[in-house]
Amino acid sequence: MGGFFGVAAKENCIFDLFFGTDYHSHLGTRRAGLAVYGEEGFDRAIHNIENSPFRTKFDKDMQKMNGYYGIGCISDYEPQPLIVRSHHGTYAITTVGKINNTQEIVDTLFSNGNSHFLEMSGGDINPTELVASIINQKENIIEGIHYALELIDGSLTLMLMTPKGIYAARDKYGRTPLAIGKKEDAYCLSFEAFAYRNLGYQDYKELGPGEIVVVNENGAKTLMAPGTDMKICTFLWVYYGYPSSSYEGISVEQMRYNCGAKMAERDHVQPDIVAGVPDSGIAHAIGYSNKSGIPFSRPFIKYTPTWARSFMPTIQSKRNLIAKMKLIAVHELIQDKRLLLIDDSIVRGTQLRETAEFLYESGAKEVHIRPACPPLLYGCKYLNFSRSNSEMDLITRRVIARLEGTEDVSKEVLAEYADPESEKYEQMIEEIRKELNFTSLRFNRLDDMLESVGIPVENLCTYCWNGKE
Repeated sequence: MGGFFGVAAKENCIFDLFFGTDYHSHLGTRRAGLAVYGEEGFDRAIHNIENSPFRTKFDKDMQKMNGYYGIGCISDYEPQPLIVRSHHGTYAITTVGKINNTQEIVDTLFSNGNSHFLEMSGGDINPTELVASIINQKENIIEGIHYALELIDGSLTLMLMTPKGIYAARDKYGRTPLAIGKKEDAYCLSFEAFAYRNLGYQDYKELGPGEIVVVNENGAKTLMAPGTDMKICTFLWVYYGYPSSSYEGISVEQMRYNCGAKMAERDHVQPDIVAGVPDSGIAHAIGYSNKSGIPFSRPFIKYTPTWARSFMPTIQSKRNLIAKMKLIAVHELIQDKRLLLIDDSIVRGTQLRETAEFLYESGAKEVHIRPACPPLLYGCKYLNFSRSNSEMDLITRRVIARLEGTEDVSKEVLAEYADPESEKYEQMIEEIRKELNFTSLRFNRLDDMLESVGIPVENLCTYCWNGKE
């Protein structure tokens, strides 16, 4: 995933840029960067944040960087922002998204005279560099950005900073958000709207799908009107979004309460307590508890002062170990208790299996698992939700392969496994339950989850659950 923040101000913007970017730290774990433009031209800093938080790595840079325009990003993958010199002049660019047709685009650019691309350490092309190269194919920046939005298969939301202002564009299907904030002497652009409110900005507008704007210290101007089709990622509410986030006017925290309540309405078990896997499962569990009347409790606490996040470092075995080590049991709330535990989702299943074992070892009589979204049957095509190389990394697909006797399963058969009323769905859930050693397992239904969001269903992306684009 990833997130970004930009500022156009009448005076030095670095304070707002530093803290606005830092407020996106929940969206990325590997790279971060800041770029500014001021009287001395462009300046940039990029650091690895895998083992140290953003503020620690960029504190010294903040003290010396100076500019009235600035963009910053937190990334799960590529180093950025990049500073690019082209026939458009020099600019800085940062992106959020995923490019599925990289090789096709590279071949086209080579045929059009592009001489080379720099390889990252893993041998991949930096996606942000690729976007810049696409933009540079056109006579002006606006045409270039529009061309990139149309050419890329996947998703693309971006900011591009020039000496005259910051251009910004939201993905053509609005899969990721982009908001503008305003205060007396500055405007800002942000993936997360909450990131600018403590900095004194008020909501100005949310960009629509495919909308292109330019922002400077005096205002924001729409250069290309938004489209009418939207497919915003539903996982923003289920998992990615910080509790204080809102997208399309819908609160993440409230959606999760709604989600938990919907699960409680369909459930029949009678546990002693309801708990959420920290952190993203907690609000779902509160909603479940409020609706069911079963007490909410915290039988284990995530030790956050020094431990890295559970999807850090990138070696899977170490990620699982850290996820287990940072959970501290409250034995008095576990011993001889029947627990109902809500997590945002089940991907591989490894961490949740270890969490259940941890609870059994701590004295739990029963561990009932309730993921807040339906079974994940497809790897995401549009965002870097997971760095999995194969859909067989999903526990659902491994179980389906066993049940069907082959990994080569048609979309028609997968549709049966996505149907909560089907026999195949029930078989899949039972196999997952046995493999992960849960007392019971019941996933949230897709229709209930979408209703919990509350915007028109046709505006929500559900590809990872039902394969519908």
